Parts: sequence; structure tokens; C-alpha cells
Amino acid sequence: MAEIKQTNYTEDDIKSLDWKEHIRLRPGMYIGKLGDGSAPDDGIYVLMKEIIDNCIDEHTMGYGKHVDIVVEGKNVSIRDYGRGIPLGKVVDVVSKINTGAKYDSNAFQKSVGLNGVGSKAVNALSSYFKVTSFRDGKEKTAEFERGFLLKENKESKTTEENGTQVNFIADENIFRNYHFRNEFIDAQLWNYCYLNAGLVINFNNKRFVSKNGLLDLLQHKTNPDELRYPIIHLKGDDIEVALSHNNDYGEDIFSFVNGQYTTQGGTHQQAFREAYVKVIRDFYKKDYDASDIRTSIVAAVSVRVQEPVFESQTKTKLGSQYVSEGGPSMKKFIEEFLMKELDNFLHRNPTVADALKKRIEQNERERKELAGIKKLANERAKKANLHNKKLRDCRVHFNDEPPSKNKDEFIVLQNNSTIFITEGDSASGSITKSRNVDTQSVFSLRGKPLNSFGLTKKVVYENEEFNLLQHALNIEDGLEGLRYNNIVIATDADVDGMHIRLLLMTFFLQFFPDLVKRGHVYILETPLFRVRNKQETIYCYDETEKQNAVKKLGSKPEITRFKGLGEISPEEFGKFIGQDIRLQPVLLEQGDHIQHLLEYYMGKNTPQRQDFIIENLRYELDLIEN
Repeated sequence: MAEIKQTNYTEDDIKSLDWKEHIRLRPGMYIGKLGDGSAPDDGIYVLMKEIIDNCIDEHTMGYGKHVDIVVEGKNVSIRDYGRGIPLGKVVDVVSKINTGAKYDSNAFQKSVGLNGVGSKAVNALSSYFKVTSFRDGKEKTAEFERGFLLKENKESKTTEENGTQVNFIADENIFRNYHFRNEFIDAQLWNYCYLNAGLVINFNNKRFVSKNGLLDLLQHKTNPDELRYPIIHLKGDDIEVALSHNNDYGEDIFSFVNGQYTTQGGTHQQAFREAYVKVIRDFYKKDYDASDIRTSIVAAVSVRVQEPVFESQTKTKLGSQYVSEGGPSMKKFIEEFLMKELDNFLHRNPTVADALKKRIEQNERERKELAGIKKLANERAKKANLHNKKLRDCRVHFNDEPPSKNKDEFIVLQNNSTIFITEGDSASGSITKSRNVDTQSVFSLRGKPLNSFGLTKKVVYENEEFNLLQHALNIEDGLEGLRYNNIVIATDADVDGMHIRLLLMTFFLQFFPDLVKRGHVYILETPLFRVRNKQETIYCYDETEKQNAVKKLGSKPEITRFKGLGEISPEEFGKFIGQDIRLQPVLLEQGDHIQHLLEYYMGKNTPQRQDFIIENLRYELDLIEN
């Protein structure tokens, strides 16, 4: 047993932090992971969301029909046209913790932000923060630096419309080397519009607006040619649902509470899943297996809840058991809605009801065909001793909750958990020795994976590498059990490495598309060159960075070209998978459809792909010649 070091415990050990210091010391408790902007849930987007949420709450209460957002480099400006912060409270609202109007349910009946933290967190985590309120012909401005008040202007006259404008620059001391990706902001803003039909958001001269709510969301997220029946769209008081079935594997359910996208689901999403199964069984008068009913479903559910309870400040998972104080349970509320509206819809639309039944029965046949194979595959996975031979796991998954961590800090660790998928023993060995053992795991591939395009899910269980990978991720029964928030493909930057990367992305897109759609899959960027002299070492990720490093160091520095990950020492590797890690997210652009993409890139040699290669080869040759 380890010896316990004796320390004094006196009054001097008791410290009181003010709100700014606490937020800056524990930013993950307030905004989740920090990141550099390469993931949709990185902190810089949460900062934007916290301010936009306030604009949406104004719109929900009937004030302000549009929001203007401008992002220029690291400068963010957000302007709503609501009532404006009461001028005498402009400073307090953004700098005094637990101060706001949302404690008064009459002012904000069904708001997403209820604890008065959001705008204060943005203020504390910004190197520059400015808030201006326009109200009844007057305006007031206050400016801050990392939460400290720099300047408070007196009230003055204005001709501006009522509303609030916030400008901020996220602190680079906390968000290292960050940059905004417009595609992530676009997705965030579309969700706001889908949930608030008629709201107009202007972002960098691009207009976002939805007329049909969740119906528009599913139409944007799916390929109409792959839907088994037209989208069912149902609306009621404080609830909206849209759903269909496609040809993908798994469940694809988007859930929202008071306009907040709950990426990790919660009580409302689970209630929808259970209620949907019950309604379908009752309608067809058959006790279908729940997985057969839900497999291949694509759905969106939005509810409005009075004083919602979330499981963390980032509000990605709902914990509320009831819709309102004294009101129905979440389960009962959603079940009664579907029992009436969905049942009525299916009775009125027998063609849709028949198509839905055929999809369920197809799922049933496929499940029964796989049953025997899955049993053998699970036995093989146990015999393979996954955790010793293929997977070097991280500590956060060995205990339910380490006693030294409080709940919020443990949730942050879970949200930061990463698995690196590597090729070969040398690369996995380097990452294993240099990783953060608390949150980073390593899965080692043996050789090139199978090209799974066009194959059925049967191959996932028959192929040992695929079977062990899905067990490592714990995704056999859906994303609810996903053990790692970040799945990072770490292959060499050569032809073979690129091919393995494509094969892995094909596997995920073919059988577990939700992993990509929900932003869990990344490519690890590792340096191609090391440029150094006796005083300094610079790692370069492309030819341009190498040339700049040579100019900076001068006097013919030593240049090393890394051919593979195995050539990078563990000491060096630690620098590339730590705070300065560079991750390239695997993204599906709006309008991209999975089967079309896989057919183009992984199918038989099509004339279109040949033409693409020839044209781009000519382009590369022109660049070299010029």
C-alpha cells in the first residue's frame, strides 16, 4: 500500500475564489472541453452559444425576429433585437454570478439558461468583452478584460432599435491556437432556426431561416431517395416530432429542449424512444422487438420544459423527469402525444403505415440472421483478450467515478476521452508511451482493414478487426454506450496510411454513420518535418511551414522527414497529442449523402472518379511546373 504523505491542514489552506477566478481555473465545468475549434463542441462555439441562447430566449418570449452575427478572425459580434438589458443592470448581468431575469419564470417561461452563468463565463474567458444595451431610445456600454471591468459608459441617447449587442474575443491563454470553422457555426445556427420557425439569423452575410421547423431539419439531414416513406411531421403544445426510416444502420435521433441541441440525449430522448416503440406495437397489434422498430429510424424531437434540469452546465443532456412543476412526467407527456398524433397519422395514411411495417419486418429478418453470428463473434472477442492485446484503455473508463473527482470534473474527463486507432506496433507503442493515461486510449490495427463498402453488417461480426473495434468502442447496440467522445484515426501520412484511413472511414460511414454525423471521428495530423538547430526545434506539418522554419532558423538547419508514426519518439509524440494536438474532423457537408459518397470513393472505378483524378493530377503538375 502506498505511503500517505502527511501534510498540515490549516486556515491558510482554505481559499475563496471570486467568480472570475473560479471560471478561469475550472473552465471545463462551465463550457465543457476547450479545444482549438476543430470539433463542434469545442469551447469557442459554446461561448457563442451562451450569448445566442439569450437572443433566442428573447425571441421565444415574443421579442425580436432576427439576430445578426459577425465573425471576423477571432472577433465575434452578436446582436439581437429583443427588449435589451435594463440599463441599470448591464454590468451586473454579465459580471455578477447568479444574476439575471431567468429566475423569474414570468420573464422567461421556458428558457434554456436558468442559472445566470452563461454570459459571465463568456466574459471571464474572453480577453476582451463588450456589452451594449439599447432600450427605449437610450444605450449603455460596458467593457471588460478577462472579467475585470475596464470601462462603464454613462447612459446616452440612441436611435438604435431595442436589443443587446455583445462583442468578445476568446482568451488565447485558455483556447490555444483556436480558429472558428464556419461549417460548425452554420450547423449550430440551422438548429436554432429549425427550432424557431420564422426566426431569421444573419451570419457573415448569409441568411438562415426555416419555415417548417423539424420537417426542414430532417429534409436537410437525409437523402429523400433513401427514405422508406415521406417524413411524418407532428406538432403539439410544447412538443414537435419529425421521423422516417432510411437504409442506414443504427438510430439517428436529434433531440432538443427549449431550443438547446442535447447532443447526449437525456430523459426526453429516452422517453421518445420508449413511447415510439409502444405506439408502434399497439398500432400493428404485434410485440415487435424494440430494436427492430427503431433500427434505421431518423427522427427529431423537440420539447419545451419549464425550468429544465441538465446534467452539466454545457446542457448537452437533459435530466428533468417532469415537464413542469406539478405537470406530467416526461415519459407520460411524450407517450400521450404520440399515442394520439402518430396513431391518428398512421390510420389516415395506410401507404405510410405499410412501408413502415415492411421496414420493421426487414429489420427483424436481418436481426435473426445475425443472431448466431453475433454470439460466435462475442465469444471470439472475449477469447481475443481485447483489453490486453488490442486496446490500451484510459483510466477514466476503469472506474464509474474516481473518488478524487467531483461530478462536473468527471463529466469533463468523459467528454474529453479519446481513442487513437493506429496501424502497427511501433506507432501504437509511441502513442501508448506518450499519451495522457487519464483520457487517451490506443487501439492497434493489424494490417489493412477490409473495404466494407456494399457489404452487410454481417461482415462486422465475421471480420475480427471490425468486431474487436466495435467492442472497444461499445457501439454494438447504439451510440448510448459509446465509450470515447473522440475517435481519432492515426495513420501514416503515406499512400498506405491514406488507404487505411479511407477504409476506416468507409467502415464507420457504412455501419455506424451516427459517429460521423455527430462529430466523433477525426484524423490526427502529425508533422511531416522536423527542422532544428542547436537552439530550437520546429515541427512542420506541410512544405510551407518547413520553408518558414528554415528561414527562421537559418544557417542550414537539420531537416528530418518523418516517413511514419513509428519514427517519432514517444517524447516527441507527447507534444503532438497533448494541448497542441491538431485534429481534422471528418465532416459531412449539408447535402452530402453517405451512399453516394461511398459509391464515388470506394466503389468500382467510375468514369467520374477517373476524370477527377486526371484533372487534379494535371492541376498538381501545373503547380510544380510553375
